[in-house]
Order: sequence, then C-alpha cells, then structure tokens
Amino acid sequence: MSDLREIYQDVILDHYRKPRNFAVLEQASHHAKGHNPLCGDRIDVYLSVEDGVLQDVSFQGAGCAISTASASLMTEAVKGKGLDAVQSLFETFHRMVTQPEDDAQGVDLGKLEALAGVRELPVRIKCATLSWHTLQAALEQQDKPASTE
Repeated sequence: MSDLREIYQDVILDHYRKPRNFAVLEQASHHAKGHNPLCGDRIDVYLSVEDGVLQDVSFQGAGCAISTASASLMTEAVKGKGLDAVQSLFETFHRMVTQPEDDAQGVDLGKLEALAGVRELPVRIKCATLSWHTLQAALEQQDKPASTE
C-alpha cells in the first residue's frame, strides 16, 4: 500500500471517528435532509448564508465511514466561501469522484482528495456525494429530501 493511500485512509478514519461541525446549527438560514437508500445513510445539513457567503455549516446524521467523513470534510471545505465558490467546489469534487483519474487532475482539493479512491468503488460514490447533494438542496431550499438516487 502506498504512503499516500495510507494518509488518505487516515484522513477518512479521522473524520469518521471525530466528525467536524457535527451539530445542529441553531441560527441556520437553510436546511435540507438527505438520504441514500442504497446504504441507509441519512443526513441533515444546516447552513447560515449571509450576503452570498456561506458563513457557517454543520451536519448531523448517521451513515457509513465514507458518508460521515465526506460530510465532515465538506463542511471544512465550504465554510466561509462565497456561493459561487461553493458551487465550483461541488462540481470539482463530483468530477473527482465520478470521472476517470485523468479528468480530475490539476485542481487542488486539499483533504477532499482523500475521497478520490471512491471512484474505483461505484457503489460508494453515492456515500461520498450524499452530503454534497444535500448541501445543494439546502442552498436551493428544496422541500423534499435530497437523494443519491
């Protein structure tokens, strides 16, 4: 196993065991629920958006290690960013986990790159993207739960 793969596994396990921003955001301006019926993952994403900036973000839920780690990493990556930057990050992350490796290179996603390996496990892609789809649903203020289906 390569050193890089071990580091990525450590990042995923750390964020699974000690998820960041795992709480109900009391002053949330946006909220959405998400569900991955295939795996059983469930998530609530809470946002505080002011003047086109994602000031704060949190999540709660229950899910597999990939789902929880992805949500934790996502909250760290998007907090404090403008909504256009959040959208761009969503698109880049989605490409990284769904497209062949060559298509996702050239963009530094920081710790989010720990999840790049899920592209090799198609059934886990939905686990990794659930929080991101739920984030999108919250930004769009959708009434129905976000789903990976």
